[in-house]
Amino acid sequence: MQTRAPSIVGRDTELGVLDRALADARIGRGGAVFLVGEPGIGKSRLANEASGRAFAAGMRVLRGRGSTIGPTVPFRPLAEALLSLSRVGDPEVERDLGPYRLVLGRLVPEWANGEPQQGGESLVILAEGVVRLASALGRERGCLLILDDLQDADAETLAVLEYLVDNIGTAPTVLVATIRNEPCDALDLAQAVAQRGSGVVLSLDRLGRDEVRGLVASCLDITSEDVPAPALARLWESSAGNPFVLEELLHSMVSTGLLRRGTDGWQLVGGSRTEVPATLVRSIARRTDRLGLQGRMLLSVAAVLGPRFPLPVVQRVTGMDDRTLVSHLHAGVAAQLVTTDEPAPDWYAFQHPLTSEALLAQLTPTDRAELSRRAADAIEEFHPGLPGEWCQLVAALRVQCGQKVDAAALFAEAGRRALAAGAAASAVSLLARSDGLLEGHEDVDARADLLESLLYALAEAGQFDHAFQLVERLEVVGALDLRRRAMLHVRLAWVAEVAGRYDEGTALVATARELLGPSPADADAASLAAVAADLALGAPDHNRTEEAEELARSAAEMAERADLPAIVCQAWQTIGDVARERDLAEASRCYERARVIAEEHRLPIWRIYALVRLAGNELLATSDPTSLHQARLEALRVGAISIGYVVDTTVAMHTVHCGEFKRAAELADECYRATSRLRLAYVSRHALLTRATLAAHQGRRRELERALAEFRAAEGEQSQEPPLRVMCAVLEEDWERLPVELARACDREGDNPSTLHLSGRHGLYLLLRVLTRDADWPQYEEVCVTSAGRMRWNRQFVVLARAVLLGRSGRGAEALASVEEAQDIAAPFAMARPLGLRLVAEAAHTDGWGEPEKWLRSAEEYFHHASVPAVASACRALLRQVGASVQQRRRGTERVPDALRGLGVTIREYEVFELLVNRLGNKAIGARLHISPRTVEKHVASLVVKTGQTDREALNDYAKAFFSG
Repeated sequence: MQTRAPSIVGRDTELGVLDRALADARIGRGGAVFLVGEPGIGKSRLANEASGRAFAAGMRVLRGRGSTIGPTVPFRPLAEALLSLSRVGDPEVERDLGPYRLVLGRLVPEWANGEPQQGGESLVILAEGVVRLASALGRERGCLLILDDLQDADAETLAVLEYLVDNIGTAPTVLVATIRNEPCDALDLAQAVAQRGSGVVLSLDRLGRDEVRGLVASCLDITSEDVPAPALARLWESSAGNPFVLEELLHSMVSTGLLRRGTDGWQLVGGSRTEVPATLVRSIARRTDRLGLQGRMLLSVAAVLGPRFPLPVVQRVTGMDDRTLVSHLHAGVAAQLVTTDEPAPDWYAFQHPLTSEALLAQLTPTDRAELSRRAADAIEEFHPGLPGEWCQLVAALRVQCGQKVDAAALFAEAGRRALAAGAAASAVSLLARSDGLLEGHEDVDARADLLESLLYALAEAGQFDHAFQLVERLEVVGALDLRRRAMLHVRLAWVAEVAGRYDEGTALVATARELLGPSPADADAASLAAVAADLALGAPDHNRTEEAEELARSAAEMAERADLPAIVCQAWQTIGDVARERDLAEASRCYERARVIAEEHRLPIWRIYALVRLAGNELLATSDPTSLHQARLEALRVGAISIGYVVDTTVAMHTVHCGEFKRAAELADECYRATSRLRLAYVSRHALLTRATLAAHQGRRRELERALAEFRAAEGEQSQEPPLRVMCAVLEEDWERLPVELARACDREGDNPSTLHLSGRHGLYLLLRVLTRDADWPQYEEVCVTSAGRMRWNRQFVVLARAVLLGRSGRGAEALASVEEAQDIAAPFAMARPLGLRLVAEAAHTDGWGEPEKWLRSAEEYFHHASVPAVASACRALLRQVGASVQQRRRGTERVPDALRGLGVTIREYEVFELLVNRLGNKAIGARLHISPRTVEKHVASLVVKTGQTDREALNDYAKAFFSG
């Protein structure tokens, strides 16, 4: 007789789903299968079967289980699954991971290469690393990743799992996860995944009567017909179809002689009715009793430690010698109560979590508390400092034995460690549990330390509202210590700065400054000044830069005296950001200083930030992205993938300025998809800004408005809309709208100067105002001496403004030389270069200088082939004004949508149709397209006929619906 059935009974449908998933993975189609059910229903048995079938097919198999010792063990299932790779080693796979190998060093220490792990890295970047690892492992025969008992998994593991499920479709990997059907975040995730079609949830039902018969027959090694009916009836009634309970009961009936094999086969002996479990508890009790007093003690201590347990700790608590320990352990293995547990040596696990729960139910509260205390003491003796998961385990044991203060300290330490590892959600959970244990405790310093850590964790986890709900506790916790109260206010001010709540942050800084008094210690004053500087720089205030710089310099000086290198780097970064607005060289010196400090103190992320800013300055000054690409590679080398995406969005914006619009669209879309998937909100918003800029630089107003709406939605209440409508109006040749947009943009910049140095304020706006005679030499002198005015993109327009002013002053030769200089500066900018010629040509013709005909022909050629009809038409109209011949253009029909082209709509009719959306009159449309109002009327009449509309009003409505749909 076997305690466990040698074959799976009643799960043919589920096995079919698993077989198909494994087959799909082997041909490169990944998937996810969630096995959900009550304890003992057979989830792990199915996962084991899938593992065996995958192994037989030559697939790579990884396996991990949820953390069940202590309340929270971040990344436990993933770390356990991946650690097996580090033991066998696979250099080719590790090479394929690229920079993600360092990211995965959070789970596999051997892959960290000695680089300090960064706690602020996005969790989903880690998930991307897992996806890439799975793809690399399964490239030949597929990969199976099994994650057991996810009801016990931490929030970070579930975040990685969600990302993995949503992105595993193109990887040769199948994920099989087991979850109890009890309320938990993992079950919510599985149901959400199934609802959106990203995975399959298999809810395992209890076995039916016939399936119970088959399982019993398999265990007893007989046919189904030979299962005695009385035994079947009792097993069916008592187990309710739960396979684990059924097997436990069957084992109990056989071992106690209730079910015996005789000459006529198996027979049920005796008429007593088997109790239902509770029957399981009693079954476990009977089996442990047969192991003797010491054997039962061994298993009781093990149950206190959890469903899996370390043997040395059990030995220390029980006091058994090696021989006795091994003897009783082997007896437990033989009784199929416990088994060896991978990957760590000297670890064992109960065959099923219900076994440990049943054992604990047999202990009195006093016995359980005493065993918990002794187990905690033993672990602390074996593992000084309680590294890793030992800290959470001992904290839970201290709670069980009533030592709340000690438990709170350990939960707080575990929370701080989780935060340093980037597991913010787990940190919040652990710190909140510690906070609950300390409630009402007299040690206000400990409570203040805990509150400070909790505020930091809540900010990292994005739980800003929760953080601000703690504000009333700042007065209570720190009532006996003004300095402590002040630093808690500083911490909450930092939360406000991260959340973009500048007014609240400023008020908290003011309170902290008052609490610290006139002579605070350098360390406290530096922290206060650093956060105040960041708040000042982010706040919408005209004088924000001066205040931010003064505070940042003060923070740097005090932090240097207090030996706080991270704050020093932060401060010099802020100083550099301010200096960039007046002098790029000065800003670069600040960033270089931050880089040197970061290297001296081994602060790799601060070093990368400095490198990226240095490269950004070079890009602004010269339009050369070489250093920026090098900085990106350096970021990826140390696993700083989020910074790499920041560089990618910067490169995408530079590509827009260079007029490589197709490539820019690809880069922006790729960045947005990747950063949205990785939940890098700030970078995603920059990608949306790039999309909007791209639309503006092509004169596509509807696309611009959609992109701006997306940007505003992503920015929220703190949105500072970029001034892009001016460029769009220029490319639309809308000289009625342009002055309004220009005035609006200038007013907005005056109230709250933008940090977008290339937005137009220091370049294009000056040229446009000079052309309309709203600016003269004083305004030119004011702009040309600014740092932004010397940036290459802006400088092309500044020099063109000088050319117009020189020509207007009768200095034609100097004006022509300035245009040629501007053309050299504009060499990298494919669209801006001819646009500048179009803008100055009219002024040159009016004032009698330069080569307006040559410039207009060059500009017309570019904008015609770039499908910007308004500017091309304007160039042709201006050529006629200067008396030059004009080439007729009939190309561009590819711009007409198929639906309208099929109706016979021409390119010129389509250009009129586009402008009907705004319900413009014939004169306004003619001015925009440089044709007569009568010609517009003919095109409108033709459109009414071709589109089947009744009149012009109906055509206007049709155009609006056509483009909005």
